[in-house]
Amino acid sequence: MSKLSLIVGLGNPGSEYAQTRHNAGFWFVERLAEQYGISLKADPKYKGISGRGKIEGQDVRLLLPTTFMNLSGQSVVPFAKFYQIKPEEMLIAHDELDMNPGVIRLKTGGGHGGHNGLRDIVPHTGANFHRLRIGIGHPGSKDRVSGHVLGKAPSSEQTLMDDAIHHALGQIKLLVNGDFQQAMNHINAYKP
Repeated sequence: MSKLSLIVGLGNPGSEYAQTRHNAGFWFVERLAEQYGISLKADPKYKGISGRGKIEGQDVRLLLPTTFMNLSGQSVVPFAKFYQIKPEEMLIAHDELDMNPGVIRLKTGGGHGGHNGLRDIVPHTGANFHRLRIGIGHPGSKDRVSGHVLGKAPSSEQTLMDDAIHHALGQIKLLVNGDFQQAMNHINAYKP
């Protein structure tokens, strides 16, 4: 059973995107850093913002790629390679269109599911990493997806997403210690 060495949040860089649904992965990692007093600093070598600290007794690195979503692999892949982090020691938090706001799921492996950030990572690392999928809801039609993910959620939906992230943060001890089945049971059972 592998313990986590790296937690990645996917999103888009820049203040104009900070509150958009596509940045749900960033929100998770930023709150985690805040909770454990881990400072996040610009890491230009890996096209990201990174930090390192103790989370529930484990030495964990945090990474927020600053490459724009569809180029996330340009940050995650070299970072993981340099620090010799295997896919099964990695958790990637990202927004999930196919789940409603307030729904949060932990899973291991699987395809990219059409997610542009994962699409840029999977071919280089394989799919055997853990994913924290944060529901943002679907706008109902394919041609409205871009505006939806790059839009700001109404406060009622934002509250649901924040609460779901808060719930997942409560399971971080299980996650970093590699107790994924138990973490999955707790996280996936969450009801908004």
